[in-house]
Amino acid sequence: MNDEHRARLEQFRLERERQNKRILESGNLEIKRFFSLDGAAYRDGALDAKTKELLGLVASMVLRCNDCIDYHLIQCASLQVSEAELIEAMNVALIVGGSIVIPHLRHAFDTMDVLLATDANADDAP
Repeated sequence: MNDEHRARLEQFRLERERQNKRILESGNLEIKRFFSLDGAAYRDGALDAKTKELLGLVASMVLRCNDCIDYHLIQCASLQVSEAELIEAMNVALIVGGSIVIPHLRHAFDTMDVLLATDANADDAP
């Protein structure tokens, strides 16, 4: 796995955490409510969290938001979504969004590969 991709993903995680902390420290009630609503939307309900994260991934790819793609792939990895499930969801995004999604599909595959390799390495640890 390319160390550059792994470093990019780690930098994304750190920056997202830092930026979200700063935003929430602003004390704006409406922003806090939106963040809370966003988090709640992905909890188990009539649809399980795994399905909701896959839906978020598809929407993010169609909207062409690489940060959003990374976020949903990280969440999918934490929910043990399989590579086959991820690829099937990415195919739906490609069909819905068309060829303009292809650069984001490439990005998603790089991120998926980093996350799956990280999970595999964690599984192999003593």
